[in-house]
Amino acid sequence: MGGIPAALAADIYACKIAAIVFVTAFMPDTKNPPAYVYEKLLRNIPEEEWLDTECGTYGKPDCPLQSTLLGPKFMAKKMYQHSPVQDLELVKTLVRANPLVTNNLAGTRSFSEEGYGSVTRIYIVCGEDLVVLEDYQRWMITNFPPKEVMEIKCADHMPMFSKPQEVCALLLEIADKYC
Repeated sequence: MGGIPAALAADIYACKIAAIVFVTAFMPDTKNPPAYVYEKLLRNIPEEEWLDTECGTYGKPDCPLQSTLLGPKFMAKKMYQHSPVQDLELVKTLVRANPLVTNNLAGTRSFSEEGYGSVTRIYIVCGEDLVVLEDYQRWMITNFPPKEVMEIKCADHMPMFSKPQEVCALLLEIADKYC
């Protein structure tokens, strides 16, 4: 869920950020509310695709917020399918319930052109991401074109584990070019 917080940081601190790198992440635009790209994806994923992921609520009873707890089967099949098994096993011990972006951002204004919209954006497409499918990654790129698009063909949703050398090489290239 790093794309939306990264966009928020850029909206607030645009002058301090050389570039934002979205690695198979939700890349919001400046026309729609921040959760738009996330909600659009959720509408197109059948419930059975989430496998053993659990949904819950937290917060005040009169205004509950939703959360999700990613299940081990979901993570193994959809997120870490090309990652080393020891990384998956570690993640399974560390996983926690996360706030669901949609209702937690309800009523939030869109990000500004002067802030987030002015920061250089680079998108890294991961070709074998089974959470944010490549077609959807490419739709976000078309919806709000970044300055540059890079690719890691055989990476899953967690390329820092499945393709760490490739991620590092691209980040170094980006730093050299934009920082």
